[in-house]
Amino acid sequence: MITGIHHVSMKCTAEEFPRVHAFYSELLGLPAEHEWNGGVMYRCGNCLIEIFNDQPGIREKGAVRHFAFCCDTVDETVKKLEEAGYECFVAPKEIILDSKPEVRARIAFVKGPVGEEIELFDEH
Repeated sequence: MITGIHHVSMKCTAEEFPRVHAFYSELLGLPAEHEWNGGVMYRCGNCLIEIFNDQPGIREKGAVRHFAFCCDTVDETVKKLEEAGYECFVAPKEIILDSKPEVRARIAFVKGPVGEEIELFDEH
């Protein structure tokens, strides 16, 4: 029935959009796959990040806590984002999830341009 995640959707104002676009396309290197008046979808591996850029009003955090990007080098990505002025609120660290099977990964958390929480995740 479910075959994967098609896209994650976020909203920002027209004034915020240049910073959002720079973050996802320039800093993270995600190509714009679809663009229309009022929005864009960036290709992120096997899914898309959709940004509506015409949405004024108050943002409320819902049930989704964060989304995670698969990452080749967590530390280098954090360094690049911090140099661009983005907050890393959980520094890069090794984790072991006590699951079956066990999961070992290097992770970090950063705040995106409109307050979204992004986990950088390198499973090994």
